Amino acid sequence: MPSASTGAPTTVGALSSPSPEPTSSRLAPGVPGYRRMSFALFSAGVATFALLYSTQALLPALSDDFGVTASAASWTVSAATGALALCVLPLSGLSERFGRVRLMTVSLVVATVLGLLVPLAPGPEWLVALRAVQGAALAGIPASAMAYLAEEVRPRALVAAIGLFVAGNSIGGMSGRIVTGWVSQAWGWRAALAAVGLMAVVCTLAFRLLLPKARNFTPGSLNPSALARTVRGHLSDPLLMRLYGIGALFMTVFGAVYTVIGYRLVGDPFGLPQGVVGSVFLVYLVGTVASAAAGRLVGRLGRRGALYLAVGTTAAGLLLSLADSLTAVLLGLVLITAGFFAGHAVASSSVSRTATKGRAQASALYQSAYYLGSSAGGTLGAVAFHSGGWAGTVLLGLLAVLGVVSITLYGSYAARARERRPMLTAAAVRH
Repeated sequence: MPSASTGAPTTVGALSSPSPEPTSSRLAPGVPGYRRMSFALFSAGVATFALLYSTQALLPALSDDFGVTASAASWTVSAATGALALCVLPLSGLSERFGRVRLMTVSLVVATVLGLLVPLAPGPEWLVALRAVQGAALAGIPASAMAYLAEEVRPRALVAAIGLFVAGNSIGGMSGRIVTGWVSQAWGWRAALAAVGLMAVVCTLAFRLLLPKARNFTPGSLNPSALARTVRGHLSDPLLMRLYGIGALFMTVFGAVYTVIGYRLVGDPFGLPQGVVGSVFLVYLVGTVASAAAGRLVGRLGRRGALYLAVGTTAAGLLLSLADSLTAVLLGLVLITAGFFAGHAVASSSVSRTATKGRAQASALYQSAYYLGSSAGGTLGAVAFHSGGWAGTVLLGLLAVLGVVSITLYGSYAARARERRPMLTAAAVRH
């Protein structure tokens, strides 16, 4: 992919992206419809993350009400993200056949209706089951959104457009947690989940009213063998596999930290009330800025440089959060959030640019890895917290960060080896 500033090839793990396609019918800043598209997908991102993680800030309250452990309560988050991860690839096939806009609309409507039913769950088993179905419904958004953007937005504006969608994710995650924290403190966790459901209703209406009609979508086939060939092709692409691993590991850190941070803050030495714990998620605003700025970051540092900066920022935040100081913990969360959202925006946009065919499947595989990382991070983070306290959760996060570094370094090494190979061949021919 050409760098925004130099036009030089910029790669992650060092495979160049494909040549840009004709852009005459595509959206970009200043083109009519671009702003409406941005607000529509921003609204979809808000609804998706608000619904998907609606129980995360409520885990201590759920543990108290149902008399379950942190690990058991964490399944109200992990079931939703795990179901999303499993369903995103099959739904991407429907996206290729019936259209991105239609699938995103149906997914948001179904997930929002379920969001209004979740507060009525009579027990933890029902709550986990409803959350799993809700996660499966939400899978239509990541199955379609990245492919929609790759088809409808000009290549040079793609990172910024995806950054805005990811920024909507961060706003949804933040607002959902803040709303549930304060509403739960006043009226209980059921009222808190109902409030998130009503917020999703508003976002769904905004999405449907604002999103422009797709102009570059060509319906594909529902042929399972063709879908399998496309998936095999993506899974055999070394660059895509590295990007999938990076997304999963970044989300493992994020899922672990935000699943158990509420337990740490309501316990000693902090003892914060539920509403204040929910307000801690204001640090998601940092994620909004970081994801929206990802395009400029790539232009200055290149994709690998941007990933290294995201990794370093995340690791620094994890280490800082070990201190028994509320100020240090909050600053650590700021750094973790900024690093995660920057890394996610860079990796996800790289997937959309790398895949020339079956973009929905390429994005779906990334999202599957990403949300499997979230599900694993939430569950493993709760287990680590139960076994070793916050230090156990931090250790899990640092191991995941080390995995991102290893993948990126391997990509750089493989790139240099490929660059040297023609030179060595030419030298051998001369001699």
